[in-house]
Amino acid sequence: MGQKVHPYSFRLGYIKDWKSRWYTNKKDYPRFLKEDVEIRRHIKKAITGGAISSIEIERASNRIRIFIHTARPGVIIGRRGSEIERLKEDLQNITQNEIFIEIKEIKSAACDAQLIAENIAFQLEKRIPFRRAMKKAVQNAMNQGLGGIKLMVSGRLDGSEIARKEKYKRGKIPLQTIRANVDYGFIEAHTTYGLIGIKVWTYKGDIIKGLNDKKAEKSDGNDAQKGKVSQVPERKAKRDKF
Repeated sequence: MGQKVHPYSFRLGYIKDWKSRWYTNKKDYPRFLKEDVEIRRHIKKAITGGAISSIEIERASNRIRIFIHTARPGVIIGRRGSEIERLKEDLQNITQNEIFIEIKEIKSAACDAQLIAENIAFQLEKRIPFRRAMKKAVQNAMNQGLGGIKLMVSGRLDGSEIARKEKYKRGKIPLQTIRANVDYGFIEAHTTYGLIGIKVWTYKGDIIKGLNDKKAEKSDGNDAQKGKVSQVPERKAKRDKF
Protein backbone atom coordinates (compact mmCIF):
# COMPACT_ATOMS: atom_id res chain seq x y z
CA MET A 1 0.00 0.00 0.00
CA GLY A 2 3.00 2.32 -0.19
CA GLN A 3 1.89 3.80 -3.48
CA LYS A 4 -1.43 4.85 -1.93
CA VAL A 5 0.20 7.21 0.61
CA HIS A 6 -0.18 10.91 -0.12
CA PRO A 7 3.26 12.27 -1.12
CA TYR A 8 2.82 15.39 1.03
CA SER A 9 1.66 13.71 4.26
CA PHE A 10 4.34 11.01 3.85
CA ARG A 11 7.04 13.73 4.18
CA LEU A 12 5.45 15.83 6.93
CA GLY A 13 7.85 16.69 9.71
CA TYR A 14 10.96 15.99 7.63
CA ILE A 15 11.08 18.11 4.47
CA LYS A 16 7.43 19.31 4.44
CA ASP A 17 5.64 21.53 6.93
CA TRP A 18 1.98 21.64 7.94
CA LYS A 19 -0.25 23.98 5.91
CA SER A 20 -2.21 24.93 9.04
CA ARG A 21 0.08 25.88 11.91
CA TRP A 22 -1.67 26.50 15.23
CA TYR A 23 -2.42 24.85 18.53
CA THR A 24 -5.55 25.06 20.69
CA ASN A 25 -7.69 23.13 23.14
CA LYS A 26 -10.41 20.61 22.32
CA LYS A 27 -13.14 23.22 22.64
CA ASP A 28 -11.89 25.58 19.91
CA TYR A 29 -10.40 22.94 17.61
CA PRO A 30 -13.58 22.23 15.54
CA ARG A 31 -14.21 25.97 15.05
CA PHE A 32 -10.63 26.66 13.92
CA LEU A 33 -10.67 23.69 11.55
CA LYS A 34 -13.95 24.81 9.99
CA GLU A 35 -12.64 28.36 9.57
CA ASP A 36 -9.51 27.10 7.80
CA VAL A 37 -11.60 25.06 5.36
CA GLU A 38 -13.95 27.97 4.66
CA ILE A 39 -11.05 30.42 4.20
CA ARG A 40 -9.33 28.19 1.64
CA ARG A 41 -12.61 27.51 -0.17
CA HIS A 42 -13.52 31.19 -0.34
CA ILE A 43 -10.09 32.26 -1.64
CA LYS A 44 -10.16 29.59 -4.37
CA LYS A 45 -13.69 30.58 -5.36
CA ALA A 46 -13.17 34.36 -5.24
CA ILE A 47 -9.89 34.34 -7.23
CA THR A 48 -10.45 32.01 -10.16
CA GLY A 49 -7.66 33.31 -12.41
CA GLY A 50 -5.07 33.85 -9.71
CA ALA A 51 -3.11 30.60 -10.34
CA ILE A 52 -3.11 29.71 -6.63
CA SER A 53 -1.00 26.68 -5.77
CA SER A 54 -1.42 26.43 -2.00
CA ILE A 55 -2.70 28.39 1.01
CA GLU A 56 -1.01 28.28 4.40
CA ILE A 57 -2.61 29.52 7.63
CA GLU A 58 -0.91 30.51 10.87
CA ARG A 59 -2.72 31.48 14.11
CA ALA A 60 -1.28 33.41 17.03
CA SER A 61 -3.56 34.72 19.81
CA ASN A 62 -6.29 36.65 17.92
CA ARG A 63 -4.47 36.98 14.62
CA ILE A 64 -4.60 34.87 11.46
CA ARG A 65 -1.80 35.14 8.93
CA ILE A 66 -2.59 33.72 5.48
CA PHE A 67 0.18 32.91 2.98
CA ILE A 68 -1.04 32.60 -0.61
CA HIS A 69 1.39 30.93 -3.04
CA THR A 70 0.51 32.10 -6.53
CA ALA A 71 2.06 32.50 -9.97
CA ARG A 72 0.08 35.71 -10.60
CA PRO A 73 0.47 38.00 -7.59
CA GLY A 74 -0.73 41.04 -9.54
CA VAL A 75 -4.17 39.49 -10.05
CA ILE A 76 -4.63 38.93 -6.30
CA ILE A 77 -3.23 42.30 -5.20
CA GLY A 78 -5.09 44.33 -7.83
CA ARG A 79 -4.59 47.98 -8.70
CA ARG A 80 -3.16 49.76 -5.65
CA GLY A 81 -4.12 46.79 -3.46
CA SER A 82 -7.86 47.06 -4.08
CA GLU A 83 -8.45 43.34 -4.69
CA ILE A 84 -6.52 42.15 -1.65
CA GLU A 85 -8.38 44.63 0.58
CA ARG A 86 -11.70 43.36 -0.74
CA LEU A 87 -10.59 39.79 -0.11
CA LYS A 88 -9.60 40.69 3.44
CA GLU A 89 -13.03 42.21 4.10
CA ASP A 90 -14.78 39.09 2.80
CA LEU A 91 -12.63 36.82 4.95
CA GLN A 92 -13.36 38.98 7.99
CA ASN A 93 -16.98 37.82 7.77
CA ILE A 94 -15.85 34.20 8.22
CA THR A 95 -13.81 34.74 11.39
CA GLN A 96 -13.70 37.29 14.19
CA ASN A 97 -9.91 37.31 14.35
CA GLU A 98 -7.70 39.92 12.73
CA ILE A 99 -6.49 38.81 9.28
CA PHE A 100 -3.15 39.47 7.59
CA ILE A 101 -2.52 38.30 4.01
CA GLU A 102 0.91 37.74 2.49
CA ILE A 103 1.48 36.93 -1.17
CA LYS A 104 4.35 34.62 -2.16
CA GLU A 105 5.19 34.43 -5.84
CA ILE A 106 5.88 31.14 -7.61
CA LYS A 107 8.60 31.88 -10.15
CA SER A 108 8.18 28.78 -12.36
CA ALA A 109 4.55 27.77 -12.72
CA ALA A 110 5.52 24.98 -15.15
CA CYS A 111 7.16 23.06 -12.25
CA ASP A 112 4.32 23.35 -9.72
CA ALA A 113 2.20 20.18 -9.62
CA GLN A 114 -1.08 21.85 -8.65
CA LEU A 115 -0.76 24.55 -11.30
CA ILE A 116 0.07 21.93 -13.94
CA ALA A 117 -3.07 19.98 -13.00
CA GLU A 118 -5.24 23.10 -13.13
CA ASN A 119 -3.82 24.06 -16.51
CA ILE A 120 -4.61 20.62 -17.95
CA ALA A 121 -8.12 20.76 -16.46
CA PHE A 122 -8.71 24.15 -18.08
CA GLN A 123 -7.66 22.79 -21.47
CA LEU A 124 -9.87 19.71 -21.15
CA GLU A 125 -12.86 21.91 -20.34
CA LYS A 126 -12.09 23.84 -23.56
CA ARG A 127 -12.28 20.54 -25.48
CA ILE A 128 -8.57 20.34 -26.26
CA PRO A 129 -7.40 16.72 -26.80
CA PHE A 130 -6.05 15.32 -23.54
CA ARG A 131 -2.92 13.80 -25.14
CA ARG A 132 -1.88 17.14 -26.57
CA ALA A 133 -2.42 18.88 -23.22
CA MET A 134 -0.48 16.22 -21.30
CA LYS A 135 2.47 16.10 -23.72
CA LYS A 136 2.78 19.88 -23.71
CA ALA A 137 2.72 19.99 -19.89
CA VAL A 138 5.43 17.31 -19.67
CA GLN A 139 7.62 19.07 -22.21
CA ASN A 140 7.32 22.47 -20.51
CA ALA A 141 8.09 20.98 -17.10
CA MET A 142 11.18 19.08 -18.25
CA ASN A 143 12.48 22.17 -20.06
CA GLN A 144 12.50 23.96 -16.67
CA GLY A 145 14.95 21.40 -15.26
CA LEU A 146 12.67 19.04 -13.32
CA GLY A 147 14.05 15.66 -12.27
CA GLY A 148 10.86 13.89 -13.30
CA ILE A 149 7.13 14.26 -13.83
CA LYS A 150 4.19 11.86 -13.97
CA LEU A 151 0.66 12.68 -15.17
CA MET A 152 -2.49 10.58 -14.90
CA VAL A 153 -5.97 11.41 -16.16
CA SER A 154 -8.99 9.18 -15.60
CA GLY A 155 -12.58 9.40 -16.79
CA ARG A 156 -14.52 9.45 -20.05
CA LEU A 157 -11.61 10.69 -22.13
CA ASP A 158 -12.62 12.15 -25.50
CA GLY A 159 -16.21 11.23 -24.68
CA SER A 160 -15.68 7.46 -24.66
CA GLU A 161 -18.47 5.33 -23.23
CA ILE A 162 -16.17 3.46 -20.86
CA ALA A 163 -13.95 5.39 -18.45
CA ARG A 164 -10.23 4.65 -18.57
CA LYS A 165 -6.85 5.92 -17.38
CA GLU A 166 -3.99 7.41 -19.33
CA LYS A 167 -0.47 7.99 -17.92
CA TYR A 168 2.58 9.90 -19.05
CA LYS A 169 5.92 9.75 -17.27
CA ARG A 170 9.28 11.40 -17.89
CA GLY A 171 12.33 11.12 -15.65
CA LYS A 172 12.08 9.53 -12.19
CA ILE A 173 9.58 9.91 -9.34
CA PRO A 174 11.03 8.35 -6.12
CA LEU A 175 7.81 8.13 -4.09
CA GLN A 176 9.32 5.96 -1.33
CA THR A 177 12.34 8.22 -0.69
CA ILE A 178 11.44 10.64 2.09
CA ARG A 179 14.19 13.14 1.31
CA ALA A 180 12.95 13.38 -2.30
CA ASN A 181 11.09 16.66 -2.85
CA VAL A 182 8.01 15.25 -4.60
CA ASP A 183 5.16 17.69 -5.22
CA TYR A 184 1.59 16.47 -5.81
CA GLY A 185 -1.43 18.11 -7.38
CA PHE A 186 -5.01 16.98 -7.99
CA ILE A 187 -8.09 18.56 -9.57
CA GLU A 188 -11.27 17.52 -11.37
CA ALA A 189 -12.20 18.87 -14.79
CA HIS A 190 -15.93 19.44 -15.32
CA THR A 191 -16.60 18.39 -18.91
CA THR A 192 -19.82 17.71 -20.82
CA TYR A 193 -19.17 13.96 -20.47
CA GLY A 194 -18.62 14.11 -16.71
CA LEU A 195 -15.75 14.57 -14.31
CA ILE A 196 -12.16 13.82 -15.34
CA GLY A 197 -9.66 13.43 -12.52
CA ILE A 198 -6.14 14.77 -13.04
CA LYS A 199 -3.16 13.82 -10.85
CA VAL A 200 0.34 15.25 -11.19
CA TRP A 201 3.61 14.23 -9.48
CA THR A 202 6.77 16.32 -9.90
CA TYR A 203 10.28 15.57 -8.60
CA LYS A 204 12.42 18.61 -7.77
CA GLY A 205 15.51 16.93 -6.32
CA ASP A 206 16.51 15.76 -2.83
CA ILE A 207 16.46 17.80 0.38
CA ILE A 208 18.99 16.46 2.90
CA LYS A 209 18.11 17.87 6.31
CA GLY A 210 21.04 19.38 8.21
CA LEU A 211 23.51 19.14 5.35
CA ASN A 212 23.85 22.90 4.97
CA ASP A 213 24.38 23.31 8.73
CA LYS A 214 27.19 20.73 8.73
CA LYS A 215 28.86 22.46 5.81
CA ALA A 216 28.65 25.77 7.65
CA GLU A 217 30.17 24.26 10.80
CA LYS A 218 33.04 22.73 8.82
CA SER A 219 33.75 26.02 7.04
CA ASP A 220 33.76 27.90 10.37
CA GLY A 221 36.18 25.37 11.83
CA ASN A 222 38.51 25.63 8.87
CA ASP A 223 38.46 29.42 9.07
CA ALA A 224 39.36 29.30 12.76
CA GLN A 225 42.27 26.97 12.06
CA LYS A 226 43.48 29.25 9.30
CA GLY A 227 43.36 32.16 11.76
CA LYS A 228 45.55 30.32 14.27
CA VAL A 229 48.12 29.47 11.65
CA SER A 230 48.29 33.06 10.45
CA GLN A 231 48.92 34.29 14.00
CA VAL A 232 52.12 32.22 14.49
CA PRO A 233 54.42 34.16 12.11
CA GLU A 234 53.32 37.46 13.70
CA ARG A 235 54.43 36.33 17.17
CA LYS A 236 57.78 35.11 15.83
CA ALA A 237 58.29 38.42 14.07
CA LYS A 238 57.67 40.32 17.30
CA ARG A 239 60.18 38.14 19.19
CA ASP A 240 62.82 38.72 16.51
CA LYS A 241 62.41 42.48 16.87
CA PHE A 242 63.15 42.34 20.60
